[in-house]
Amino acid sequence: MIDPAIKQELAGYRQSIDNIDAALVHILAERFRCTKAVGVLKALHHLPPADPAREEYQITRLRQLAKDANLDPDFAEKFLNFIIKEVIRHHEAIAAEHGGKTEQTA
Repeated sequence: MIDPAIKQELAGYRQSIDNIDAALVHILAERFRCTKAVGVLKALHHLPPADPAREEYQITRLRQLAKDANLDPDFAEKFLNFIIKEVIRHHEAIAAEHGGKTEQTA
């Protein structure tokens, strides 16, 4: 049997985790709202869906933020790479909706 005090402490941590997870979902939704607007802008101006220089800058920046926050920079990079791949996929779909021409394919 679990000590009631331990059970209560565990429940408190789990509630915090649930709140953080909800905040992460909302933050990601807002990020993707912004990246969708970027994708539309790129499509309208025939820019490529991917921007390797921007991606490299963001990875370097995020790795440093992770290090400063005592989070594994490799994990942070993997997480950002996952997001970047999804954003590029969205940008490619948006470009296709707008005629599919970019500087790379024009």
